[in-house]
Amino acid sequence: MYALSEVVTFVTGLDHPEGVAVGRDQTLYAGGEAGQVYRISSDGKAVELIAETGGRCLGITLDAQENIYVCNAGRHQLLKVTQQGEVTVAAESVGARKLICPNFSVFDGKGNLYFSDSGAWKQHNGFICRVTADGSVEMFAEGPFHFANGMALDAEEKFLYVVESNCDRVVRLPIRADGTAGAAEIFAEGLARIPDGLAFDAEGNLYVTTYASNAIYCVDKAGRVDLVCVDDECALLCQATNCAFGGPGFDQLFVANLGAGHISKLDLKIKGQPLQHHRWAV
Repeated sequence: MYALSEVVTFVTGLDHPEGVAVGRDQTLYAGGEAGQVYRISSDGKAVELIAETGGRCLGITLDAQENIYVCNAGRHQLLKVTQQGEVTVAAESVGARKLICPNFSVFDGKGNLYFSDSGAWKQHNGFICRVTADGSVEMFAEGPFHFANGMALDAEEKFLYVVESNCDRVVRLPIRADGTAGAAEIFAEGLARIPDGLAFDAEGNLYVTTYASNAIYCVDKAGRVDLVCVDDECALLCQATNCAFGGPGFDQLFVANLGAGHISKLDLKIKGQPLQHHRWAV
């Protein structure tokens, strides 16, 4: 377990950030409660407003060109924001089914983008969609999930891990050879309270941030849960939401804090699992 004193404020002055992502050059990206998309220098000293999308930004994900994909719950859309600030809609429905609360997205190695739709709070109506490399939007797993939230792919992309915030747990879905989803299985429970974000380290351990208990957990490959750090005073970790690995050694965990205006940093000294935009050649 890490002492709370090892958590520092990396950048402040943001509007209740929920999503955070780290680029190949260690630039950070975050979203704001009123639809802002921020670009933050690798030292945390400079914050640039790239776009104002309206609505409310949740999860932030980067593609190979480091376009920014934003799950916008207020607009009920998945948005694409270029580095120049151009905003387009990547998804607003799957078939005839309108999106309710797009929350988080993750790319696989083939260029497919999985994203969660949480549904309504405590209504057990969340689902998982996929935007294929050609831009088509399809249903990946109808669930229904108990507020589907943060997601992560293991290094081999055999499983998609999904937070169910209303059950304080993480489930995982096998990804079959034909690309379809297998049945969801419980991976880790007791992540009290209200888990939100996920990130794998290079050894396959899963880090989970919790919104209501201001904590970070680590779940090993067998599903065993350990507390990494907790902030009982809700200061440095304040309604922790999404998290992402970064830093010069890619061994620091950055955490967005929806209850405040800052992104925190914990020097784990444990390397993260590179996401696809870190691996893709440009």
